[in-house]
Amino acid sequence: MNFEQLFADFSNTRVAILGDVMLDTYWWGSVDRISPEAPVPVVALKRKELRVGGAANVALNTASLGAKTTMIAVIGADADGEQLIQLLQEKNIDTQYIKKATNRVTTNKTRVMSRNQQMMRLDAEITTDIDTETENILLEQVKLCIEIQKPQVLILEDYNKGVLTPRIIKEVIALCKAKNIITAVDPKKKNFLAYHGVTIFKPNLKEVKEGLNLLTDTIDLSSLKQIHETLQQHLQHHISLITLSEKGVFYQDETAHRIIPTHIRNIADVSGAGDTVIAVTSLCYAVTKDMHLAAEMANIAGGLVCEEVGTAAINKERLLQECELLLGE
Repeated sequence: MNFEQLFADFSNTRVAILGDVMLDTYWWGSVDRISPEAPVPVVALKRKELRVGGAANVALNTASLGAKTTMIAVIGADADGEQLIQLLQEKNIDTQYIKKATNRVTTNKTRVMSRNQQMMRLDAEITTDIDTETENILLEQVKLCIEIQKPQVLILEDYNKGVLTPRIIKEVIALCKAKNIITAVDPKKKNFLAYHGVTIFKPNLKEVKEGLNLLTDTIDLSSLKQIHETLQQHLQHHISLITLSEKGVFYQDETAHRIIPTHIRNIADVSGAGDTVIAVTSLCYAVTKDMHLAAEMANIAGGLVCEEVGTAAINKERLLQECELLLGE
């Protein structure tokens, strides 16, 4: 595999991401004493950092790999939403299909950090499903994006914040099928079995157990193959990619199934790793149609971002070096 050529091909690939975007706010400080008012630590704040999260972090990852990236979403008509759009635009992500709804707020997860540890998290969000009028507006944006941008792959990124309703899921997958656009989904529990006909279905092991009500703790090739077959009975999808935390990833397509073990890393923070895995998988598969290669590369990428604190996009040059080192002939 010529990885330099593959990574160059990413720049000629168009990706659309549809789902729940959010703002990640980090307050960094130090703790030297306990409050006299209550038995809680006093954090002396030193700096504030804003990052994009959720579906927006998937967009950040595909853009970091050089792909022409479009974000489709619903946000609140608020300052957090403006900040989120600005952060995306700074990374050359197309935001014209992000729509504001006056009856929503932009999800903002505020983390108070000390010594690289999370002390507290404050969530500002609305998680009820978007209403019919907003569904209509969002579907119109998807149609426009498909017609004008002609993406090779569309990623549905579900964080149970109400944007990916059953109707949105069904109609978007149908639109993509009609145009031969690859679809990939990172599901959550609420709509777990709603993604009928998707190309790549990428849950983690915990989500699979919850979604299928599995009680087994046995995780081997045979049990994972059975999980894929059970999922396929419900979804009629093409490919399963299940992340297994420290055990790596499992994939099964029409011709092969395999567990790819993880590579040893100094893990700092696992948040955002799933975003990187779906981004790398979708982009690599869109270019090569080689699911084994896509799973191998996604496995490496997921490990790399776990070395960073907080949600972080994959570094293209570092991923290229690691792929050549670990996967090169």
